[in-house]
Amino acid sequence: MNVRQILTAVTLSLLAVSCDSSADRELPRAICGTPIDPTVTRPLMTSTDDLHEFTRVDRSEEITAPCVLLSGRDPVLEFSFSWDNTARDLMYLATDTGSTSGIRQPRGIDFTYKTIVGTDGAISIAPCKTKRGNYFTLTLQAPQMPLTDQTHRKDIERFMRAYFPATLKTLGCR
Repeated sequence: MNVRQILTAVTLSLLAVSCDSSADRELPRAICGTPIDPTVTRPLMTSTDDLHEFTRVDRSEEITAPCVLLSGRDPVLEFSFSWDNTARDLMYLATDTGSTSGIRQPRGIDFTYKTIVGTDGAISIAPCKTKRGNYFTLTLQAPQMPLTDQTHRKDIERFMRAYFPATLKTLGCR
């Protein structure tokens, strides 16, 4: 190799390393038992300090339960895993005043699974034949999104397009 080829190789190596954001290495590669690419999660993260999970989800028991990704004591992403015998009305869930499913400004999206996305979360449902029910519903809430922030709807949609199908795989839906 000549000097120019060596310099080019070194420059390309440095660029490759710099593109692998250290912040993405800090993000979990799985959230609530579901593998996820950190680059999909990054736009939803308001903080990555002391990330850890609190979960009551037990996939083998299939009982409706929460899972929360926390930064210190602050919830960053909140999930509700739910198994039901009947399909849930997602718009009803989204506009409910309860704390486990309320989503601001929900809209349906064109997706393989029935899904609504809002400015601070999303809800998806799919047939999922298990011992506890025939449908699985996943609610995502991003409680730290500012009330007037309209910029993360596409980020939330992108996350759900990756996370929901990956979650269904971990559940062994049949």
